[in-house]
Amino acid sequence: MYDKKFLLYRQQWEPLFSNLDIFLFSLIVGLLIYWFMSRKKPEPIPEFKKLDTPAPTTRETSFIEKMKKTNIIVFYGSQTGTAEEFANRLSKDAQRYGMKGMAADPEEYDMGELSRLSEIENALAIFCMATYGEGDPTDNAQDFYDWLQENDDEDLSGLNYTVFALGNKTYEHYNAMGKYVDKRLEELGAKRIFDLGLGDDDGNLEEDFISWREQFWPAVCEHFGVEALGDESSIRQYELKEHTDINMNKVYTGEIGRLKSFEVQKPPFDSKNPFLAPVTVNRRLNKGGDRHLMHLELDITGSKIRYESGDHVAVFPTNDSALVNKLGQILGVDLDVVISLNNLDDESNKKHPFPCPTTYRTALTHYLDITHPPRTNVLYELAQYASDPKDQEAMRKMASSSPEGKALYQSWVLDASRNILAILEDMPSLRPPIDHLCELMPRLQARYYSIASSSKVHPNSIHICAVVVEYKTKTGRINKGVATNWLKNKLVTDNGHKSTVPMYIRKSQFRLPFKATNPVIMIGPGTGIAPFMGFIQERGWLKQQGKEVGETVMYFGCRHKNEDYIYQEELEEAERNGVLTQLKVAFSRDQEHKVYVQHLLKNNKEDLWKLIHTENAHIYVCGDARNMAKDVQTTFHEIAEEMGGMMRTQATDYIKKLMTKGRYSQDVWS
Repeated sequence: MYDKKFLLYRQQWEPLFSNLDIFLFSLIVGLLIYWFMSRKKPEPIPEFKKLDTPAPTTRETSFIEKMKKTNIIVFYGSQTGTAEEFANRLSKDAQRYGMKGMAADPEEYDMGELSRLSEIENALAIFCMATYGEGDPTDNAQDFYDWLQENDDEDLSGLNYTVFALGNKTYEHYNAMGKYVDKRLEELGAKRIFDLGLGDDDGNLEEDFISWREQFWPAVCEHFGVEALGDESSIRQYELKEHTDINMNKVYTGEIGRLKSFEVQKPPFDSKNPFLAPVTVNRRLNKGGDRHLMHLELDITGSKIRYESGDHVAVFPTNDSALVNKLGQILGVDLDVVISLNNLDDESNKKHPFPCPTTYRTALTHYLDITHPPRTNVLYELAQYASDPKDQEAMRKMASSSPEGKALYQSWVLDASRNILAILEDMPSLRPPIDHLCELMPRLQARYYSIASSSKVHPNSIHICAVVVEYKTKTGRINKGVATNWLKNKLVTDNGHKSTVPMYIRKSQFRLPFKATNPVIMIGPGTGIAPFMGFIQERGWLKQQGKEVGETVMYFGCRHKNEDYIYQEELEEAERNGVLTQLKVAFSRDQEHKVYVQHLLKNNKEDLWKLIHTENAHIYVCGDARNMAKDVQTTFHEIAEEMGGMMRTQATDYIKKLMTKGRYSQDVWS
């Protein structure tokens, strides 16, 4: 009854509102048309831009387009520059066999095009793949690795390939990336034309590469039915251009990527665009002894850089000016001449071996590695410039794969730690043109350090803990580590100017447990304590926030309590405050028999086993990979055997499972 009355009432009033409705509706439509018309006018500009952009991107990421005059492409996954160096050497080798090669960064190309390589006659893809960290791909190979994992339906049956892997036997996942690429390409139908090469940096990586390469090229020739040209002469990749009249604003002065990027800093900051972080603290950590352990703090205020405990900071060092000057003197050149080294191959993506135009001084200071012993290809190429036939013969011999040549290279170059300057000093007849020397020298690489702070406590500051490298060689020379000596000299203020460090952050898998209640066992002797300073700060911060935090156990080791017990005050304060529930320190040389962290672990096996087996503890190891990390892992195998009543194989599997679950993490170096 109520509904009917309401309907009747509404019908009586409807005519009155319909005119108003029409008026309001017309007004709204009019306003909408006016707004739409006035808004539409500026639109053609963005539309025009949109039409313009996709084309270049497609061209840039297509290696098939680049390979119209090439048949060998060498992809590299490189973190420290060695794999890239080997890739360049292999692409250059191709010319000696009447073929043409190009080195390529997988990050810059659409790797989905691998299936199209069959379109190119006698096409071959070589992969020089380094393994980084705990079996991970290098930064520039991460996308390629993801692509391989995700594309099960990819048909690579037309692809001829081979892989050379670069790794280090002291690491748990030796050559994991190279092995994975080799296996995965075969699974997707590609044809392996030569066996996987395994390079071991703990042994002699250069020798491994040469031995593999020497067998590889004859196999390629046989596969494609081609013959070596027999041309063993030096092949230049770049030509020298000297600039006599150039605007100095267009000359690189040490920038990694964009010209003037150190003057006008623009985020985001990464490996191609590092941030210049002012040094706010640089202090010596050890109280005595002949070593120099240091703590630096870098200010990242205003950079928008974010980091987590366990991440790495990468810094770009410069070479010692005394070394650079000596090179200039011995070669008799003016280091301040402005030059460009231009690629003779117009098709190549790599126009210059380092940022050009620049001066020889800048190249030798900022861009080139002049402190590592040169590889055999450098000796081979430079041999032609030795005026004494005996020197020429010795250099060519060292670059050969004969057993005598390998032995000579090992003893005269590697064991004696001769860098390029030492070689020039000890071979007075060898005086190469500086431009060819600069072409052959590898790039100076960024150095990585485990961050020794927590962003929860220090959001605008990154802490570094490092030991200065300095040693006497067999020839009586003093060799100094490039980065650590450069950092040591980064005073907070230098002649009234703030010292700065070009840096960026590399993310890591070395992370505290998601659950703060999980116990953590940290083992980090020497500078291996670095990431744990961040972990301890973070656990302390969590406690201050009122969070429940699990047991936090620290195993540290050094030589002498009164000399190199670094961060002693901070560690003991953390123990007093209950942030560290256990602090165990091994002083290896304070008694007759040496005591290391693994001995302390064994002494506390009952407590450790309870934390690991019953309470889900996470284990973290940081420091030397060759001895310490191996010994610590062996000790955990023994603890699992004794306390868990396991056989050795079961104990090994138990620890491996912890690793797989992310409960046993390592941040190690050799």
